[in-house]
Amino acid sequence: QVQLVESGGGLVQPGGSLRLSCAASGRAVNSYAMGWFRQAPGKEREFVAAIAGITNYADSVKGRFTISRDNAKNSAYLQMNSLNPEDTGVYYCAARRFSSGVTPGEYDYWGQGTQVTVSS
Repeated sequence: QVQLVESGGGLVQPGGSLRLSCAASGRAVNSYAMGWFRQAPGKEREFVAAIAGITNYADSVKGRFTISRDNAKNSAYLQMNSLNPEDTGVYYCAARRFSSGVTPGEYDYWGQGTQVTVSS
């Protein structure tokens, strides 16, 4: 019912910034919680940020990343500042009906992921 497509990933130097976008189609997601997760090689997928009525961030990104949404565009965004090598991974956009969550299993729809590499 809902398709999600991420964009905006790439290679950046430590201390740099990237803005990831998540475009939703098939259904309006204004009433859905939107989340961002990431997965580094050999690691489990981990929570990064979510937005519903309020925003929620993993401690590792708090103060550096900002999640937002534009209901008119049916999209969500993740502004990432002060990036460090530990932020490297595939970033996934996800959507959940009715409420937010911090585990991958709580989300109903997923994008294909976009690679973020932080390296000098």
